[in-house]
Amino acid sequence: MAQDGELRLHLRYELEDLCPVVFRKLTDPQELARWWGPDGFSTPSVEIDLRPGGAYRIAMQPPEGELFHLVGEFIEVDPPVGLSYTFRWEDPDPEDRETVVTLSLYDTDVRRSELTLDQGDFATERRRALHEEGWVQGLGKLGEMLASQWD
Repeated sequence: MAQDGELRLHLRYELEDLCPVVFRKLTDPQELARWWGPDGFSTPSVEIDLRPGGAYRIAMQPPEGELFHLVGEFIEVDPPVGLSYTFRWEDPDPEDRETVVTLSLYDTDVRRSELTLDQGDFATERRRALHEEGWVQGLGKLGEMLASQWD
């Protein structure tokens, strides 16, 4: 087991749109369902009460296997540049613990923004790696969606 503070996930993405559009893609249930999750997963339902203290619940369906959910509460909602929330699985794996996700956005030019993600602390490296894979694939789909609107 790792000590608190040791296992964090940090990602940075350049995206082909400005903060207000990206923030909407991160928080609107219909938009989020289009890109959320690892490759091959679908997102049958997204419920969001977008305010500090508000809750969310996301249903995820793997290509094979049973539907499962992740839930949490919003800590900070600062449109269009910031979002922070708790992240926990319903029926968690014994190696899981609640983490905090912080997303920060800033415009880098007249057509692009940068998204930074920080999540932690994870209980094990295996769980951190699982989240990294999911975020990389999901945010990759978001990046493709944003880039395709400019084609």
